[in-house]
Amino acid sequence: MSSDILTLPTESGDLPVQRWLPPAGTGPGVLLLQEVFGLSDYVRTRAADLAEAGYVVFAPDLYWRLPDAQVAEDDVARGLELAGQLPWDDALADARTAMDALRAAPETTGQIGLVGFCYGGGLAFNLAAQTVPDSLVSYYGSALPTLLPLAREVTCPSLHHFGTADEVIPLETVEKIRDAVTAGHRRVQFFTYDGAGHAFDNPSPAAHHEQASALAWQRTLAFLGAHLSPGQA
Repeated sequence: MSSDILTLPTESGDLPVQRWLPPAGTGPGVLLLQEVFGLSDYVRTRAADLAEAGYVVFAPDLYWRLPDAQVAEDDVARGLELAGQLPWDDALADARTAMDALRAAPETTGQIGLVGFCYGGGLAFNLAAQTVPDSLVSYYGSALPTLLPLAREVTCPSLHHFGTADEVIPLETVEKIRDAVTAGHRRVQFFTYDGAGHAFDNPSPAAHHEQASALAWQRTLAFLGAHLSPGQA
């Protein structure tokens, strides 16, 4: 599916946001937050998948503040370098700006969901603690171990995906995350995938786990459909 680019004013300049519309032209909104590789082909493909499923999708280019944000999708070191150069609070503010614009957009007729991968998974969790989205989907949120004090503030229905062979977030830490995000929350779904490593949904041969990716995406679409009701707004 095709997309277009919007610009949203901030105190530091114009934030670029890619937008995908569903076949109906209107629908509930999904804010899609990137991995450390920026708005890669993979992230744009997932945005198009969500639009095809009935959602208006906004994907902000969180690296727009950086003077040189070029990164290949398999260059982990460069991706981590760029993420480290971007102040977390700036990325969070930009995500909030994009979310507010998505909620106010005339083509967004329903609720707002957050979907984030890796870097974006942690950012989405942090944003959900500050705002009131209608749902949250976090894929192996890399910042979650440091964000667990916010877990009680995330009150929307949430879905978390982790691999049992994640080389970035050890299984022991994944279990601590599970305990924190499910404590006192009845509307949390938490899944682990045997043998899947970090970034298992990314199609890069170094990361991809076909079975985990397919099952997690099926669960993601079912979860969003239950809480955002595409086509029924």
